[in-house]
Amino acid sequence: RMQNSRSKPCSCPSLKLREVASMYFTVVAAFLVILVVALQGSAPRESDFPYKVPLDPQGLLELSWNVSYPEQAVHFQLLIRDLRFGILFGMSDRGEFENADLAVLWSDGHNSYFGDAWSDAKGRLHMDSQQDYQLLGARRAPEGLYLLFRRAFSTCDPKDYLIEDGTVHLIYGILEKPVHSLQAINISALHGGLQRVQLLKPNISIPELPSDMKTMEITAPDVVIPSQETTYWCYVAELPEGFPKHHIIMYEPVVTAGNEALVHHMEVFQCAAEFDSFPHYNGPCDSKMKPDRLNYCRHVLAAWAMGAQAFYYPEEAGLAFGGPGSSRYLRLEIHYHNPLVFKGRRDSSGIRLYYTATLRPYDAGIMELGLVYTPVMAIPPGEDNFVLTGYCTDKCTQLALPAAGIRIFASQLHTHLAGRKVVTVLSRDGRERQVVNADGHYSPHFQEIRMLKEVVAVFPGDELITTCTYNTEDRSRATVGGFGILEEMCVNYVHYYPQTQLELCKSAVDPGYLHRYFNLVNRFNDEEICMCPQVSVPQQFYSIPWNTFNRDVLKSLYGFAPISMHCNKSSAVRFP
Repeated sequence: RMQNSRSKPCSCPSLKLREVASMYFTVVAAFLVILVVALQGSAPRESDFPYKVPLDPQGLLELSWNVSYPEQAVHFQLLIRDLRFGILFGMSDRGEFENADLAVLWSDGHNSYFGDAWSDAKGRLHMDSQQDYQLLGARRAPEGLYLLFRRAFSTCDPKDYLIEDGTVHLIYGILEKPVHSLQAINISALHGGLQRVQLLKPNISIPELPSDMKTMEITAPDVVIPSQETTYWCYVAELPEGFPKHHIIMYEPVVTAGNEALVHHMEVFQCAAEFDSFPHYNGPCDSKMKPDRLNYCRHVLAAWAMGAQAFYYPEEAGLAFGGPGSSRYLRLEIHYHNPLVFKGRRDSSGIRLYYTATLRPYDAGIMELGLVYTPVMAIPPGEDNFVLTGYCTDKCTQLALPAAGIRIFASQLHTHLAGRKVVTVLSRDGRERQVVNADGHYSPHFQEIRMLKEVVAVFPGDELITTCTYNTEDRSRATVGGFGILEEMCVNYVHYYPQTQLELCKSAVDPGYLHRYFNLVNRFNDEEICMCPQVSVPQQFYSIPWNTFNRDVLKSLYGFAPISMHCNKSSAVRFP
């Protein structure tokens, strides 16, 4: 066994490349392993790799992985069902093939090679002088080739991607022809794509489940997936008449076999209790035929996204459903992602709820943190990282939380299309104490409820500060806050127990100060901007000429101006 010597800039473990065949040779001070991929062998046990996701829409590439926190490393198993002349697999900031960190398997038609590579800003491939994707083995099985390799979270190599909590954009490319060297691979000509996952799953011990546990499946009724790239499908289900109060204690996805690569994410919402009945709708969520009343089904019971596992509630809490004061109607929403436009695929996917009549000590609750949905918070066009922050203040938690505090155990981050990063921190006595949830590679196309690595205790007088970073480089006018998909949001839905009356703890800039900003812009601007009270805030934002001065003053305003605080009970009534 050979090992390349190199000067180590920081205390990273020395990495050994496993010998898979008996011959080595050196290219730019890196060892490439010649693979004899005709090794016969059985497939690895599924239990070794608990997390699994299809990489491509056809399901030819399937990634499984496990996370070792003691080793600070991820072990990958890539199943290639139809190997041609190689594969690229890797990670990049937002799923682009430029500035990516890659493991490459390629063949010149005679021999196969594996190596750690990186791509530059023009998408050209280079062998990495520090080999950090360690090949552990390759073996043929009836279903295809299994490639096993490992990668440390952090490698101290400037060309490598730092694997951290939150979303990771995985990329893949398939080599259709033999190549004589790594540099000869033309990335732009590859058949490739991206998949988003949370790689670093929390290492949570599974709570014991009660003996009287029952299950209920909320699934689509054998629908035909529309032959278009994106569909949001809505289906209304109903709980049995007189269904008493139960606790949901876990849920998991039910995905129709063969559709694993098409079912992108699913959510189950409970409808509002003030309506006696809801129409039994089954169709696209954006259809003209969808009854308006379905807009009152917004209380999340369960949410799943591709690559997520079963979701467990902590042993001492459950999510209440059924019983008086709770609607019998549920809305299932499924996002189908069908880029290859398959026709006639039938689907009965959905979510399986596990529930118990033996109520746990605490009801779980969901609280909204972040920014109020209002146009007073806006992002100028052409910004690459514009930051907005929403506060849940000490005054609100002092009033609304019990003396013993609450425990946050899960979180779902939410923005619209311009969102790039979201983080919530807990602050106590004016100091940041703990990160509640952070996603530095957040994508609006991948929103799942994530169990936290550790439960966060929040006490009266604590503050919860939620910050969102946006990119509007592709937009020509201001983006205002609101419900529309081209408007923006900054929200963290935190799941906690015991449930309190506080359902929403959010802020926005004080509207009076925003009005002063518009007046200031007007005084410095040659063309009159109409500031008359009858002109809406969005219209005023749309008419601002976005020079550096107007941008910087808006940033400063959001940083220092007083805020308007929304500290709301469930009934949308504010705490005094």
